[in-house]
Parts: sequence; C-alpha cells; structure tokens
Amino acid sequence: MDSPPNVVLICVDQWRGDCLSADGHRVVHTPHLDALAARGARFRRAYSATPTCIPARAALMTGLSQRSHRRVGYENARPWDYQVTVAGEFRRAGYQTQAIGKMHVYPERTRLGFDDVLLHDGYLHFARRRHRPYEEFDDYLPWLRMQAGASAVEDYYDNGLNGNSMIARPWDKPEAWHPTTWTVTQATSWLYRRDPRSPFFLYMSFHRPHPPFDPPAWAYEQYLDVLPYVPEVGDWVDVLEPRYEDWRHNPVAARMSPAVLHRARAGYYGHLAHIDLQINRFLEILGEFGLAENTVVCFVSDHGEMLGEHHLFQKGLPYEGAARIPFLLAGPGVPGGAVRDDVVELRDVMPTLLDAAGVPVPDDIDGRSVLQLLRQPGAGWRRHLHGEHPNLGQKLHWITDDRWKYVWWSGDGREQLFDLSADPLECHDLAGEPSAETHLVRLRELLVDELSDREEGYVNGGRLVSGRPSRSWLEKA
Repeated sequence: MDSPPNVVLICVDQWRGDCLSADGHRVVHTPHLDALAARGARFRRAYSATPTCIPARAALMTGLSQRSHRRVGYENARPWDYQVTVAGEFRRAGYQTQAIGKMHVYPERTRLGFDDVLLHDGYLHFARRRHRPYEEFDDYLPWLRMQAGASAVEDYYDNGLNGNSMIARPWDKPEAWHPTTWTVTQATSWLYRRDPRSPFFLYMSFHRPHPPFDPPAWAYEQYLDVLPYVPEVGDWVDVLEPRYEDWRHNPVAARMSPAVLHRARAGYYGHLAHIDLQINRFLEILGEFGLAENTVVCFVSDHGEMLGEHHLFQKGLPYEGAARIPFLLAGPGVPGGAVRDDVVELRDVMPTLLDAAGVPVPDDIDGRSVLQLLRQPGAGWRRHLHGEHPNLGQKLHWITDDRWKYVWWSGDGREQLFDLSADPLECHDLAGEPSAETHLVRLRELLVDELSDREEGYVNGGRLVSGRPSRSWLEKA
C-alpha cells in the first residue's frame, strides 16, 4: 500500500500575484518557483478576499470565507478559537504537524492544531513591548542573539526600518541570520527531528517580502540596476487627491519620490529573489532526505502589495496589486504544466491539501479543492468572489468573476468597474461608460445579494446603502 504523501504549505507575506517570471513579469526573475509551477499547476486568478495578514490567514487556516470566520478587516486581540483547522485535520488523520515562521494569531502561542510552532511574526507593535520577554512571542530573536558574533542586544530592528515602510536598504547582518534564511534552516533541522513513521504537514511561513525592505545586498543591488520604476497610474486616481500623505514613509496613498520608489521596488523584488533561492534550498534538501517524490508542495501568499501603483501602497485594497496572489501546487496527483484562470481564494487551500493527501475534507467549510478544476475543468466552480476590507476611511467591497471587477466604496457610494481581460492593471474605470452598464448592474446585484443580511446595514430595499460604519469583525457567526 502506498504511504500517504507529506504536505508542505509555503506561505509568504505580501507577494503580488503578478510577481513571478512564469506570469510574464517584465523584471522579476523567479526561476525556482517557475520550476515548481512547471511540474505542477498554477492558478492565475487566485485572490485574498480580505487582503491583510490576520483575516487572510484566518481563511488559509480554516477554509472559511470572511462571512464564516468573521474577520472582515485587520484587528488584533481577537482570540483564534476555531475548532476546525487545516493542521488539526491533518493531525487527526495521523500526520505530524509543524509550523515555522509567521502565524499572526492571538494569543501569539496559539497552535491552531499544530504539534509545535517555531514563531517569528516580524515586528508587531501590538506584541512587542519592553515589559514582555521576547521569548513569549518570538523564537527568531532569541536565536539571533545566540549566534557567534552577535551581541546580547542584537536585533533585527537595528537598521531602523519599520514594518510597513517604503524605505529600503540591504540587510545589515550575515545572510545566514536573515529571517528568510532562518525559516529554511529551522525547517531543515526539523526534518531531522520528525517522526519518520508518520507523514507530516509542514507550514513554512516567510515573513518577507512584507516590509521592512531589507534583502541581502546581492538581491537588492540586482534590482537597483534595472530601468527606473514607473508604476501604472489609472485615469481614476483623482479620487485619491484628498488622501495623499506624501510626507509619510508608510503611506496608503501618496505621490512618492521616483528615487525612493525605485529603491522600494529594489527592496521588494530583492526579497522575492532571496525567497526564491531559499525555497530552492529547501526543495533540494527535501530531495536529500528522500522525501521529494512523495510530498505535495503548495505556494501561496496572504495578500499582495500595491507598490505605488495608482499612487497606492501596502494592502487592504480591492485592486489586483493587493488582492491577487500567487497559488502554485505540485506533487503526487497534480498534473504538470497546468494553468487555470478560474477564480480561487485562500479558503480553497485547506480543502485542496486535504484532498491531495486523501484526508477527508470537513463538510462545514466554505472552500473547495482546486484539484476539482484539474480533474474536471469548469465543473460547478464558483462564478464570482466577494472581497472586502476597511481602507481609505471606509469599507471597500468588490466582486470579481472570470473577467470583470466591480468595486464599491461604502463610505461615499463610489463605484468602479474594470475589464480585467483588456485592462489587467485596472487603469481605466468603466463605471461611467454606457457600453459597460450591463456588467455594472449585474455585478452590483451580486454584491447586494452578498451583503443583504449583513449586520452593518449595507443593503436596504434591494439597494446598496452608503455611509454605514465599517467593521473589522462580524459579531454574528
């Protein structure tokens, strides 16, 4: 009898869906992730419906939509009390389960069904207070201070870069001490310590390319030398004029200096190059252990990064730079070279991995296995996706299908419509054009259906109601 496959879920933080050379990016080079995609499947229309760290990871870990996991924005200090999680289901099936890297849960040592967690969430203002021992909420910083040549007060924050800053500079310590490299080093060490009699589920979670933009010098410098960064700016950005904060190092909306923006791009892309190599390091080591042939590998991100497009930055926005994510799957039972354009979401990761391992998928989750799309393309898949997040002083809701995207700004009632087939960078807002009215009405009606029973009161008499207070948490389960 064949042994159950091992499963490795690789999650990165803030990686844009278009930032793979396999996706045709003009600058980014990710040869090892391209190789993973070539031997498996790549989903080009993958999204994070609630595109910031906390709600996105709730979908990833539970297989639930935001309506079910209730996190409809970024909010700290909400306990993670979910009874059904991806790690818990693997554990119930006899798998050894291990998490290494970023979790971003509360309390910070919540295990979510993992046998053990080696934790590094990056610099979280909510957790990092001088009256708390760092060991309570971080395993990386104590490790860093134990390295030969490190001081007793060595810190990844020695360079002064903030966690959402667009200021970039190379890593100021040995590359082996970088959090990206640490994650793979710890995963390698764990492969020695695992129980060889049990299959395993390993969650390898990188904090980067989330800021700080501090990749190793070689990775940073290779993108300083490319052509100057000229971000796409749509014909609709005049609506952002009152919200620009050009003076900030960590803005949501700003007209940033081209020189600063170019360096930020080099820092961001440099992180991608570093992670790509470290993933290759891990996959080669997996082969050295004799585990590569019987291991399912999934690569996803929790959300993207606007990186100055449309004068917008960070995440929590409905536009492709923030909401679209990479989603790669390879291993036993996954056909090589498959590329799909169906709309998939982070809630689909949990059922996909359980399905790939032959583990029963719980009935009461919202996600679906993307293996269905590979076995029976187009058979009964979702026709649209609803996403949302508070930002720009209101809740931004969006609906996307296999071609169009509709955005509703709940504060002032503004509507936007983009044809993602003809305009994938969302530069031309079609909401006011008569030729697109049919699509606008259709997608608006889908959003009305999604929000008709929401406690915020977004819908009244079959119409969207603007000006309602936005929330980050739904009280009704």
